[in-house]
Amino acid sequence: MADEADAVVPVFFLSDSTGISAETMGNALLLQFPDVPFERTTIPFISTVEDAARVVAMIDEVAAGPTTPLVFTTAAEDAVRLELRKTTAPIIDFFDLHMGRVEAILDRRGKREAMKLHGVGDVKRYNARMSAVEFTIEHDDGQSLRAMEKADVILLAPSRCGKTPTSMYLALQHGLFVANYPLVDEDLEASGLPRPVEPFRDRCFGLITNADRLSRVRNERRPNSTYASPEQCRWELRRATELYRAHRVPSIDTSAKSVEEISALIIQTLSRRAGGSTTQPSSTRNRGGRA
Repeated sequence: MADEADAVVPVFFLSDSTGISAETMGNALLLQFPDVPFERTTIPFISTVEDAARVVAMIDEVAAGPTTPLVFTTAAEDAVRLELRKTTAPIIDFFDLHMGRVEAILDRRGKREAMKLHGVGDVKRYNARMSAVEFTIEHDDGQSLRAMEKADVILLAPSRCGKTPTSMYLALQHGLFVANYPLVDEDLEASGLPRPVEPFRDRCFGLITNADRLSRVRNERRPNSTYASPEQCRWELRRATELYRAHRVPSIDTSAKSVEEISALIIQTLSRRAGGSTTQPSSTRNRGGRA
């Protein structure tokens, strides 16, 4: 699939609705390849043939590159789905793979309408997840400190340790309100937790990674900068680890774990704190049904 075993494989999740179904089913397959690095892109709300054609052109441009992308789609609208299938990239069409089989068993044709696939009959749960996504976007990378008391989870980490993708996965898949807060030099030089998150330390989780990996990732963003230097990365990770340990903040090394694995560890910890519940943390239940 790629010339080099460690080449990053582009993955696209396409949908005529939110993309949650495409991500869920696609990631269930990608988890079986833990040694392959994936770069995931979700393109939701592809509602017209024109939208689909633009998406196809973009994916075809990626497919012309050195690494063949993977495309997962759950588009239900026939015209949109057929347009998406014109891409030169390999496409896994979950709707087409299974819809015909279900129609044959039931001996009737399904409506094949957008949203039918995604609602799953639980509008309240769907709306709750969308509220969680809105909160998480607003509180990404410390952009907003408003209503932090509503957060189920607060992720702390130096820059580029995986806060944003983990936050979005927890919001999309589990309906959790997640804030993530970047630990900058000022925070790392202090002995206490940053003031905005200190009152909520029981909701905090720390992320760390491998210094060499962090340096590589940062160099892609700011080549040859102090920010990306191995020395700076080692110092930040060491201080972050000391901070987590001093304040008993559970930490997760993200260097060899997928977003799904990181999220599972967080969910397990929340479950233990909630007294063994495997559904949702107590703070979520108290918000009137957000799941």
